[in-house]
Amino acid sequence: MVQVRFLGHSCVALTDGYHRLIIDPFLQGNPTAAIKPDEVEVNYVLVTHGHGDHLGDAISIANRNGATIIANYELANLCAKHGAKIHPMHIGGAFNFEFGRVKLTIAHHGGGYGSDASVYTGPAVGFLVTLGQKTIYHPGDTGLFYDMKLIGDTNAIDLAFLPIGDNFTMGIDDAVLAVGFLRPKIVVPIHYDTFPIITAPPDEFAQKVQGSRVVVLKPGETLEI
Repeated sequence: MVQVRFLGHSCVALTDGYHRLIIDPFLQGNPTAAIKPDEVEVNYVLVTHGHGDHLGDAISIANRNGATIIANYELANLCAKHGAKIHPMHIGGAFNFEFGRVKLTIAHHGGGYGSDASVYTGPAVGFLVTLGQKTIYHPGDTGLFYDMKLIGDTNAIDLAFLPIGDNFTMGIDDAVLAVGFLRPKIVVPIHYDTFPIITAPPDEFAQKVQGSRVVVLKPGETLEI
């Protein structure tokens, strides 16, 4: 069994009862954040790309916990310059960690560090995480791409987190198509309603999805799979 907790925006925490992971911990400055950065206790921090609303508090959380940051090579090395313990990876690569397996997928989005995102942090990525014999897909920020069908064809996805907020990522209709490509058992919408520019009604997404169970989580709520 894996417990999933949605922490707002694109941030999710995962645990199998033994290992604790957090993905894209944008908490400080996040109006929807369910917890504060200093409340996070984890072993691993996964970061999809270098934009501030995803890298967020990753470095401070990792340093305080002695946790390992998993990210693309360029972003991981930037984190290392700030004292973080890292495990660099890249698209298409997978690695078996003590908790399970992580594979990096493509994501169609940018990646840059700093207030103007001018420091190159490599390409945006998604994560396929195997934890507690469950496969979880977090695509990070991305537009719809047809290779999502390949990801769905080659992985039995138990849970997918999909952005629905539009403007910077997929909107609702493209996210519905993504569900059809990925065929997850459960899908949780993310990356919406944090700021006015990404306002989106999750109930509309839920009504349009077919073949997968949609669970709309409010920040702080949990789901067990």
